[in-house]
Parts: sequence; structure tokens; C-alpha cells
Amino acid sequence: MSETRRLLEAAKALSLLLYAHDTPHAFYGSILPAAEIFCVVEGGQHHPFRRARDSVASHEDFSSTLSPWTNRLHVRYRRVIPPIDIEILPAGEAGPRRLNDSTVMKIQGVPFLSISEFIRAKLKTWVIRGSEGDAHDITYMLSRYWNRVDINRIPEHDMNQFVTRNASAGPAWAAIRRKYGM
Repeated sequence: MSETRRLLEAAKALSLLLYAHDTPHAFYGSILPAAEIFCVVEGGQHHPFRRARDSVASHEDFSSTLSPWTNRLHVRYRRVIPPIDIEILPAGEAGPRRLNDSTVMKIQGVPFLSISEFIRAKLKTWVIRGSEGDAHDITYMLSRYWNRVDINRIPEHDMNQFVTRNASAGPAWAAIRRKYGM
């Protein structure tokens, strides 16, 4: 089974549990190679980590590990070998504050961040870590889907800094700016 299929299977299984507990969520991760996946979860009355833990608590295919000293929650999908870890991220800190039709799109029935929100999340991570993988994902999405990017969701200063260091993203960013008359 390809890694992408394994990640989608894990995402779909977790998504079903989160939906069953009325927990808004969306996934995103690396594109090529598909090696990691994150799940952005809205809070509501309880912290997103609690909502995710409660959703998987009684399911035999999942376990969760909270690391309070690093403020991280990982959910492990054990149905596949090797198991897949999905990091749970609070909405607003990673990804948009509200997960709705304007910030989420469905792929094979699984909610993923929209193209603009994906680029925004990756750009935020790239500014902090400077990862080549994040830079590749941003450039890939910009070059292929520039016409579907909402410039209002992309921090202009961060993107200008990104384009300065990743010249191959320049033409797509210029096209987006032209589209919005900037």
C-alpha cells in the first residue's frame, strides 16, 4: 500500500470519529513525498486536544499521547503497519480559527484545508523552521493552483520573504498579485 493511501486511510478513520463527536476538523500535511499528516481541530467548549482524545478513547485502532511539556497531542492509527502518527493542532494556532466551507475542502470524503489555508499554514511553518519540504509544498501548490489562492488569506510580508529565497515561486506569486490588482 502506498504511503499516500495509508495516510488517507488514517485520516478518513480519524475523521469519522471526530465527525461522530461533532468536532470540526481538517487535515493537511506534506505533498511529495506524503510523509506526515496533521489534523487541525476546533475547540468549542473544550480544548481541541480533549475533543480529539475523547473521540478516539474507546476505539481499538487509535491511541493518543499527550506531551504537556511540548504542548503536543499525537494520535496513533494502529490498523496499518507501521502505525501512522497524526499530530493534532488547535485551530487558530495552526490553520484557520474556524473550519467551514470557505477554509476546508473535501478530498475523497475527508476534510482538508483549502488551497489558500494550506499555503498559509505551510508558510507560517516555513517562516519558523525554514524547512525545504515546506518550501517545496508551497511552491508546488502556488505553481499549480495559483488561480484558486485567496490573497487575503496569505500574509504578504511572509510570502515576499519566501519568494525572495525561493525564486521559482515568484511567477505564481506575481500572477496572484496581478489577479487581485496589486
